[in-house]
Amino acid sequence: MAASSSLLFTLLLVLLTFSDSSVQTLGLEVGINYGQIANNLPSPARVSYLLRSLNISRVKLYDADPNVLLAFANTNVEFIIGLGNEYLQNMTDPIKAQNWIQQRVQPYLTRTKITCITVGNEVYKTYDHQLWSNLLPAMQTVYNTLVNLGLDKQVTVTTAHSLDILSLSFPPSVGAFRQDLGEYLHGILNFHAQVKSPFLINAYPYFAYKDKPNEVPLNYVLFQPNQGTMDPSTNLKYDNMLFAQIDAVYSAIKAMGHTDIEVRISETGWPSRGDENEVGATPENAGLYNGNLLRRIEEKQGTPAKPNVPIDIYVFALFNENQKPGPTSERNYGLFYPDGTPVYNIGVQGYLPELIYSSATTNNGFSICSLLVLAIAYLISS
Repeated sequence: MAASSSLLFTLLLVLLTFSDSSVQTLGLEVGINYGQIANNLPSPARVSYLLRSLNISRVKLYDADPNVLLAFANTNVEFIIGLGNEYLQNMTDPIKAQNWIQQRVQPYLTRTKITCITVGNEVYKTYDHQLWSNLLPAMQTVYNTLVNLGLDKQVTVTTAHSLDILSLSFPPSVGAFRQDLGEYLHGILNFHAQVKSPFLINAYPYFAYKDKPNEVPLNYVLFQPNQGTMDPSTNLKYDNMLFAQIDAVYSAIKAMGHTDIEVRISETGWPSRGDENEVGATPENAGLYNGNLLRRIEEKQGTPAKPNVPIDIYVFALFNENQKPGPTSERNYGLFYPDGTPVYNIGVQGYLPELIYSSATTNNGFSICSLLVLAIAYLISS
């Protein structure tokens, strides 16, 4: 056992020595979506080490997996946890909402930093009018339960929307919500204003490019140098689509009478592989999109309409998920393969190379990530 401990210590010491100039520079306010629709992912304990070695301190889940919450205990990593759409009807019942929070949230709060609950995900994309009707009552009931339990200052409540809740998105100054959603979103926005929680949007410029590759300039969606576009109403110039989408959401919110609600991006990313008709789904484009985006996060950039409000973004996703349904791209948004190696090396493009994965190697040819995995595996096996 003494020899085992000595070897483990040596491995960790080497890891820390080589990571000092690379992995440790990661202290940015970038979040990561940790999806688990796969049968080959590493254990949550290993994922915890991976994310902490990268200094990623904000994670978004699509559920409240107790194995993950326990694995990240005492790590100071902030969690957004999720209530799936299948829970919405039950969450309109105060008793069921209280039971869920007392069983799935409260037991972990003393050691795991849960800061937000998303009630539903892209509900208005479902065209299930019962879900539409249940969304706001479910959000209100969950929030009221947190108030009753004295947790509302610690945990906030929101929901995540797809960008197609907009009927108009360009120019950004005319951004507007779909008319059929008006009555629902009016209540949602009032809720956000009341409880001071953010409005979450899943925004993917990739979809716009894929659908109209001959009309949408690739450099514009990849944050690459381009001539940009001008909003004729505001004379604000946009050099990338994501920022234009964010400002369009702000305009839509303002059109409904609110100027005090913050917009955050709960998902954005780019697939590294796709089907034949999924134009642009390549490792090169994915690396450019995420690398350039992360650079802008590091620079604390705001959008043209909100230059003093740094963008707040959760990148999608941590791993490729091999059991996700749909086209090939759906299984290829990950920054990492399940074995912990990067799907593409953002560092090759020179944009914050250490941010997601360091390609630095030791004299023996081991990558930093490999040493980390070896150390953890040795610890577990011992």
